[in-house]
Amino acid sequence: MFQTYKATVDSKVNLKLPDNLVLPSGSNVLITILEESPGQQVNDEVLLSEPSLAADWNKPDEDEAWECLQQEQ
Repeated sequence: MFQTYKATVDSKVNLKLPDNLVLPSGSNVLITILEESPGQQVNDEVLLSEPSLAADWNKPDEDEAWECLQQEQ
């Protein structure tokens, strides 16, 4: 089972795990490095546009447009 935890890297490049995280000996760990800085916030306009885009994508006209493209393959 995969579990995701947020960790940080300090100025000396030490990985700081959450205090409540206990890793059993021999654990396999995957690390993903995010390009964003710790204080960066998501643009609210992007979040607000998602419902609008979803509403458009769920219209029957969209299905017809994609159907036309898929037939060419």
